Amino acid sequence: MGEARTMRLMGMEVPAGNDPASVYRRIQMMEQLTERSMTIPGIGYPIGMDAVIGLIPVLGDIFGVAMGTYIVWEARNLNMPTWHMARMVGNVAIDGVIGFVPFVGDVADFAFRSNSRNLKIVKKYMCKHHPDVATIDC
Repeated sequence: MGEARTMRLMGMEVPAGNDPASVYRRIQMMEQLTERSMTIPGIGYPIGMDAVIGLIPVLGDIFGVAMGTYIVWEARNLNMPTWHMARMVGNVAIDGVIGFVPFVGDVADFAFRSNSRNLKIVKKYMCKHHPDVATIDC
């Protein structure tokens, strides 16, 4: 069996292949970065770069949509059905539209978590169609 290909990105080992396990791992890593990469001191609530950068008017919201779109783009490598892909695009669109509303969008970044929702869609698909991928706990 060949060794898994990886690349270094911002000090992290990132899987480089288009196999289901590598794609899923990249989606997990992006969701972790955007939704749960740090915690609010004192209350322990996890937040990510989406909520932090989302505080910057317009540019933060564009960044959030771009990162969410990347997750959808990666998921297409799994040949997921159109219905799942449409749900994922819808989650990113809702997050993006709400994000452009001052203050409401910032609060929504803490609560809606479109990337976590999309990770759940991918995980459910993987459990059903790629149960051999050991990185998934179904």
